[in-house]
This record gives sequence, structure tokens and C-alpha cells, in this order.
Amino acid sequence: MEMSRKPRTPREKYGEELRLRRIAAGLTQEALSERVVCSPTLISHWEAGRRLPKPDDARRIDIALNTDGFFVRWLADLDSKFAQFFTPVAELEREATEIRQYGLSLIPGLLQTDAYARAVFQSYRPNHRAEELDELIVNRMERGRLLRESATPVTWTLLDEAALRRCIGGPPAMAEQLHKVADMAESGRLRLHVLTFASGAHALLESSLYLLNFADAAPLAYVEGLRTGNLMDDPALVEACHASYTLALSEAASQQSSVALVRAIAEEHEHAPHQPHRRLCRDADRLVQVQLQRRLQR
Repeated sequence: MEMSRKPRTPREKYGEELRLRRIAAGLTQEALSERVVCSPTLISHWEAGRRLPKPDDARRIDIALNTDGFFVRWLADLDSKFAQFFTPVAELEREATEIRQYGLSLIPGLLQTDAYARAVFQSYRPNHRAEELDELIVNRMERGRLLRESATPVTWTLLDEAALRRCIGGPPAMAEQLHKVADMAESGRLRLHVLTFASGAHALLESSLYLLNFADAAPLAYVEGLRTGNLMDDPALVEACHASYTLALSEAASQQSSVALVRAIAEEHEHAPHQPHRRLCRDADRLVQVQLQRRLQR
């Protein structure tokens, strides 16, 4: 079986079809660009799947290639609900046979509850509008259907203990989130392992990681930072990411111990004070003062 083929996103398939129809019509990129009223570079971007034409551009493409509205109709199905850097990942994960994900400071999006996701989105959108926030949450919950309504892909989830203890959305929301993760693990829908604080340094300490494997295409790796993401298809980089995941997994607790720990931390959140962050801040301040006094006394 050929495994070196790169998985193609729907927008890349759109671009490839545009290229084939253009060639069949006997047009160069320059000739098509004149008819569509755009630059040849933009035609190149469309054909490579790096960008999508606007509806008016798609209509002019249909006229130029005599395709009877084909590209306009297909374009409507490609309107992305996600950030541009994440769109290819959201499209390709639906075709994956196996997902391996690592959450460094957050519960991965596929596993998030409504309340948890809302708190995450609110944290970096201080001037959000309610309808925009609702749309983001609906899209994230829609992604989660991949695991709720199908036995595939096989899913491995590795979580840092920090992702379990950081109280996002308040204690009730955090407890609900952790119970959901534990429920999914106990039901057999995902394999769950936790990297505890006791494990110390590990191979994924610097980044979250998302690995996608396919039945008939080469695997991919994805990492994400602030307002950016990087989808990797270079075989050497992807192999290195898989090796890092395997190394980190070897340091993690067993599934049984991990589920028990997630349940225990969920109960801690359930019984936490109403404003735990203030108590923790006061505790941290006292600890710093004690350490400072000890140093001054040396």
C-alpha cells in the first residue's frame, strides 16, 4: 500500500479540479486570470489549495471554463468555520483512522464541554459579541461529534496534570469537563493517560501535539501557538513528533490510574471554595514571602 501520498484537504481537491478544468480548456494561468480579472499568482494560490476564491471570482471561473456553476456550488461547501491556520486540520481529522493528542495546558478541543470551551474563548476575546461566541462554541461542539457518533478514529489522549488542575470556567465547569474525559475513557472511546507532575521533565514539555494517521496516506503532525498553527507533512518531522509522543507516553500513568486521577481531581474542583483562584494567589504570596525571609536569614 502506498503511504507516501500526502492527505489532501477539500480545498486542495477544489484547486486540483480547477487546474484540471483550466488545462482541459486549453488555458494558461495567465489567460484564465485575464478572464477572471485577477492576477496569475492568485490563480496559482487557488490551484494549490492555499486560498479559496471569493463567490464573485468563482462565478467568473465558471463562465470562463463553461462549468455551469460547478465551482460556485462547491465553494459554498468549503466555507470554513475555523481559523485559517486550523482549517486543514479540521478537514483532515474527519478522514483519520487514528488520532493521538496531547494537552499541555488545555483539554483538547475534541473533548471539550460547552462551558469549558466558552471559558476558553472568552479568555482571549475580551470584547466578544455573544452571537460570535455562540458560533465558535457550536463549531467546537460539532467537531466533538467525530468522537461521539463514530467508533473511528481510534483516539489516544495524553494530558498533562496541569491541564487537569487549571480551573477554567469555575469549579463546576471544570469538574464537568474532567468527568466527561473520564467517562469517554471508561466507555472505551479513547485511551487516556496522564503525565503527572511527579514525572518531571518529558519529551512534550514544550508544546501540545496533534498526530493524525490515515489508512491510505502519510501521517501528519500539528502544533499550535498563539494565533498560529503548523501542520507538518515532512516525513522526518512527523516521525520525530511521533517519537516524542511515544517517549512522553512511556512516562505517563496507566489508563486505570489516569482515570482514577482525573476523577479525583474532578472531585477536588467540585469541593473547591467559591473563589479558589484568590485563595491560591494568597497561598502563593505567603510562600514567596517565606522563601524570601529564609534567603535573607542565610
